[in-house]
Amino acid sequence: MSRILRVVLHSRPGKNGEPIPENFRVEEGTLQTDLKPGEVLVRTLYLSVDPYMRCRMNDDTGTDYISPWALSECVDGGGVGVVESSCHDAFSEGDTATSFSWRWQTHNVVEGGRLQKLDPELVNGRLSYFLGAVGMPGLTALLGVREKGHVKAGANQTMVVSGAAGACGSLAGQIGRLDGCTRVVGICGSERKCQVLVSELGFTSAVNYRHGDVSAALRESCPDGVDVYFDNVGGPVSDAVIAQMNKDGHVILCGQISQYNKDVPYPPPLKKETQEALLRNNITRERFMVLNYMEKHEAGLLQLSQWVKAGQLKVLETITNGIENMGVAFCSMMTGGNVGKQIVKISD
Repeated sequence: MSRILRVVLHSRPGKNGEPIPENFRVEEGTLQTDLKPGEVLVRTLYLSVDPYMRCRMNDDTGTDYISPWALSECVDGGGVGVVESSCHDAFSEGDTATSFSWRWQTHNVVEGGRLQKLDPELVNGRLSYFLGAVGMPGLTALLGVREKGHVKAGANQTMVVSGAAGACGSLAGQIGRLDGCTRVVGICGSERKCQVLVSELGFTSAVNYRHGDVSAALRESCPDGVDVYFDNVGGPVSDAVIAQMNKDGHVILCGQISQYNKDVPYPPPLKKETQEALLRNNITRERFMVLNYMEKHEAGLLQLSQWVKAGQLKVLETITNGIENMGVAFCSMMTGGNVGKQIVKISD
């Protein structure tokens, strides 16, 4: 038996409520570490907090592909850890592994078949990148742009990214530029983030939606209109972007974080004027789910790794220390407190 710390869902915020750190509770417990055949003991190194998790805090997620977290049960999500002992042929002590359903615990005993072995060389030893740029957010950005964005090199296209300083948006804008967009404009929530997008990530310009007239700022930043919109936020920001999109443009419907605290279906309904603009201008707006492209994940991760190692794809992270701060990190991420991927470091 081993002593562990774990995070459980203590309470639900309500379908129209904002989450608070107190919705989560840290508990001490014990873990049976005598392994059965096929099991692996892993020590947690890093845990991910992501916007989709807000839906899991409700008793009904509103989707058929993710389940709600149970009250008083250990929470789970993306995680990376190191194997401490193994009774599974594919894993040895010292291996690095990941899972999409990693329990928020300091140690876990897991069926080896539920783990994916990782090659640290893909990220130059920066293991947290497997939860960001060379993980699900990176794949979401890459495949979203390539499957739904219809970016063509030499076509003089303008891409706008909302939530542009977040885990996915900060990568999507860079990928749009790498794939051939002439102009990439990011929308985010602070002057500091705007500066980072332009000076560090190579965005053409950035708009602070909390300051001034967003529509006017977009017109200035996108004098030829908008061809591709990578939508992470929804709501009034997206209404403003879609109003300035060109005919035959493409909306990559990745997320709607501005709407996740509301009791509305996903994707949320659009304003009448926005619906009319989509129809009038023949703009595609299709829901994008990275899990529908599993056959492209391996090649996508290799592409992301190559870009990261070559310095062509810059990685931003906000790292919080300690499993006791999971709730704080999650709530900060939901209100834009992070720049890049929000990670919680659990152990060295």
